[in-house]
Amino acid sequence: MAKAEGIGAGIGWIGVGKMGNPMATRLLEAGYRLTICDPVAENRASLVARGAQVAATAGDLAANCGLIFSTIPNDAVLQEVVYSAEERGNFLTRVSARAVLVEMSTVSPDVSRRVADDLARRGVGYLRCPISGSTALARAGSLTALASGDAAAWETAAPFLDLLTTQKFFLGPGEEARYMKLVLNTLVGATSAILAEALALGATGGLSDQQMMSVIADSAVASPLIRYKQDMIAQRDFSPAFSVVQMRKDFTLITEAGRTQHVPMFATNLILQQYTAAANAGYAEKDFFALVEWMRMACGLDMNA
Repeated sequence: MAKAEGIGAGIGWIGVGKMGNPMATRLLEAGYRLTICDPVAENRASLVARGAQVAATAGDLAANCGLIFSTIPNDAVLQEVVYSAEERGNFLTRVSARAVLVEMSTVSPDVSRRVADDLARRGVGYLRCPISGSTALARAGSLTALASGDAAAWETAAPFLDLLTTQKFFLGPGEEARYMKLVLNTLVGATSAILAEALALGATGGLSDQQMMSVIADSAVASPLIRYKQDMIAQRDFSPAFSVVQMRKDFTLITEAGRTQHVPMFATNLILQQYTAAANAGYAEKDFFALVEWMRMACGLDMNA
């Protein structure tokens, strides 16, 4: 097993679910010792089988690791991890000075800023490092990392990020990476919403999804995202890579950031309502491109055509 040079007691990973698991697996496969923390046994199992150690709480992990990655669902979980009322589980009070936290989740700039201030007072390097890409790209080590914050933390984390990503960007000293992730997710979520409307219109003119997607994927409006989702739409298999309810969460973050910064986000607020309506109609746990199917239903179109 390889040692992580210059990072003290070792590497920790908090949250090894859908995205965290394949990324943590890549570190283990590279020979690094890894301690993980996740409340779900099924998430931990494959990593334990590869030799990962398990910490009972985030606080226990923080006390024993010099470099810590975090991939968690939302603001509430990040705050629970950092500020847990349980003394043993409290990350902030147990993490060592000079440790580095690489926080890779999609969370709000406001909560991230509060965490940054408190970690700085503790002497902890904090790298905001949300990632962009699918679970398949995570398994392949082909994600994109959007980083900002402590420059020394960036230097520490960069060699490990090279195992997880094909592109990485350092964007500034503060919350720039958080805003960049919201920018990308605005465009990603909007792609599904407008594509759903366009395909519904085409269907009323006798076109099939297969016909339309073949043309779209080879047109001026094609994108890697549209090509990636082409088969999903043609086959009407909306098994989730990223769900409707997850996109609703992200669009809530986006619109709240817009309000905070006094940016009038007309289209984005409307798209949030589309994801909310689709979730309420039974599509919550389907892939966010299930907006295509939801729009067909909303238009009264033949669902089997």
